[in-house]
Amino acid sequence: MTRTDNNSQIRTHQKRGSLGIVMLNAMALLVVVFWGVSFINSKKLIDAGLGATEIYILRFTLAYLVTLLFSHSRIRSNSFKDEVLFFVCGLCGGTIYYISENMALIYTTATNVSILTATTPLFTAFIILAIYKSEKLGKGLIIGSIIAFIGVVLVVLNSFFSSSETLQINPLGDFLALLAAVSFAVYSIVVRRFNANYDIMFISRKTFFYGVLAALPFLSIDGINHDIAVFAEPVVWGNLLFLGLVCSMFAFIIWAEAVKSLGSVRASNYLYLPPIVTLFAAAIFLGETITIVGVSGCLLIIGGMYVSEKVKFKGDKIQSTTPVASRTNRPN
Repeated sequence: MTRTDNNSQIRTHQKRGSLGIVMLNAMALLVVVFWGVSFINSKKLIDAGLGATEIYILRFTLAYLVTLLFSHSRIRSNSFKDEVLFFVCGLCGGTIYYISENMALIYTTATNVSILTATTPLFTAFIILAIYKSEKLGKGLIIGSIIAFIGVVLVVLNSFFSSSETLQINPLGDFLALLAAVSFAVYSIVVRRFNANYDIMFISRKTFFYGVLAALPFLSIDGINHDIAVFAEPVVWGNLLFLGLVCSMFAFIIWAEAVKSLGSVRASNYLYLPPIVTLFAAAIFLGETITIVGVSGCLLIIGGMYVSEKVKFKGDKIQSTTPVASRTNRPN
């Protein structure tokens, strides 16, 4: 084989790799769109009489059962330690995140919850810096994340410039919202440890299983306050199917793949986008007004993500996106 042929093969491989990354970014974007509109589906189910914990358990149970159809040849993980970490994934990526977020809405405003849960990418970056010695975040990534977060604040504040709402400080509710943000950051970091030893379907199935298991005590507290006949209503089973199959099963599988290929920090930056989706979804389905403040926030979020991904400052290094389990660095 000539050197020219070699170079041609290398270029072809690079193009295929680049196309794969582009497709993965597109799929990650689609996931956050689904997560951004899922509040409408959850609201319809709550209006039908279902409880927040019940909705979460039903959607994760459905996601688990369908995933089990495609991933059932292997039941146990490689070690007890891995099994514990899978439990952490279900606890943080499912139970704590969803229940804390829903409980936060009881004690504080939806606006506060939207802003505080959008800090997940920042917590992801800070936790990685604190734990892993070899992880270095470039200035572009840090500056872009800050710009995007300011954009999130403006998007959420859109409602205050089109209504008479006011910001409120509610320590318990705000703490629960921050707990949700930290829990999903922990999930995004822990899940990448499995990429070298387990396939995505197995990881997602374990997450769904332990997410449901950890939530059962909360269901015993909340109880079920509706007739079983409610599940015969199209608005109920239709929204449950969408939440379980699309927003849970499909979304978590793609998210795990995004964390594997893009890295925890870069993948988490997509979590700045749901407020944009929510802004436009609320305008379309709920008739809410979009102001110049909201549009400015959208532009800042997109600009911040561009800076994080494309802009390099002097001294910045290319960020590693390989799975942590396949590298030699270890926690402090």
